[in-house]
Amino acid sequence: MLPAIMIENIIFVTLIVVVCGGVAPDLGKAGKMSLPKVLVTNNDIPEAGLDLLKGKFELIINNQSNPTRQEIIDKIAGVDALFWCTHQRLDEEILDAAGSQLKVVATMSAGLNHIDIDALKRRNIPLAHTPTVLNKAVANVAVLLALAASRRLRESRIHIEEGLWSGFGVQYLLGTDIENSTVGIVGLGGIGQTIAKRLKAFEVARILYSGHRENPEGKQLGAEFVPLDTLLRESDFVIVSAPLTDETKNMFNDTTFAKMKPTAVFVNIARGPIVDQDALIRALKNGTIFAAGLDVMVPEPLPTNNELLKLPNCVLMPHLGSATYKTRTAMAELTAKNIILGYENKPLLTPAY
Repeated sequence: MLPAIMIENIIFVTLIVVVCGGVAPDLGKAGKMSLPKVLVTNNDIPEAGLDLLKGKFELIINNQSNPTRQEIIDKIAGVDALFWCTHQRLDEEILDAAGSQLKVVATMSAGLNHIDIDALKRRNIPLAHTPTVLNKAVANVAVLLALAASRRLRESRIHIEEGLWSGFGVQYLLGTDIENSTVGIVGLGGIGQTIAKRLKAFEVARILYSGHRENPEGKQLGAEFVPLDTLLRESDFVIVSAPLTDETKNMFNDTTFAKMKPTAVFVNIARGPIVDQDALIRALKNGTIFAAGLDVMVPEPLPTNNELLKLPNCVLMPHLGSATYKTRTAMAELTAKNIILGYENKPLLTPAY
């Protein structure tokens, strides 16, 4: 006769198999069901996002806030889902190291240039990202940089620090006005549209935009769809909010900067490689354009001896577009929700494809 505890275990497993549709679950020590595993690539994800996963998944959290590629590979084998929050590239090597059981990938970013989408599609692995929830924060930074660059914020600070502020002068450090100006937005997606809404409060005269096709939202915003060359020639401010693709890489170069007004302010809150950075430095040094405000650059982090840091007419931020408490928390929660849905074979909230 079987011992009572053995009989109880058999009954327990049989019930679980019935509940799971005839598939025996993975049981760990002492007959406990093993939870599916999620690799969280770094250790400073907002707790609100992780709390959504706890109890449903075993969280394997990398102990670095900026992990190396190898540190990720060392922990990735056998996981069921990836919570990807790193600039490390997610490609065939990473997916091979994870294994064929991987069911879903969610990146805590709107951009996807660091993801090998084709590799995921070949494996039929769904991919989620976090658009929309960061639009307002990034748009605010775009306007911040436009104002800071046009009103010579960095140069003003240098004058104070170096004792160059000698008193009142009518022509001293004059900037350019955003009021009654023409603003060109390259890429009128969700972030670009939010920038346009912000600009209305500054009473700009015109908003132009360029892209592959006219956008119905553009009409609602009162923005004009124009060819890129027209946008460059007529804009007092040029703001880049386009995704990084093969088409947009080095889109801004010596040729495009030469088409802009010498009084123009250039702002990039998209991705650094969209700009030929050496060409931008030449344009700022030579007076081809008036000033620039950058939240993104090449490389990141920017070396401390980079020429951009020496330019008084260039305002820099270390890629902080979405860096607010509220926004990063919302991004973490959305990433977690997508992981749960993907693992359960349900439609993602924000699928990348």
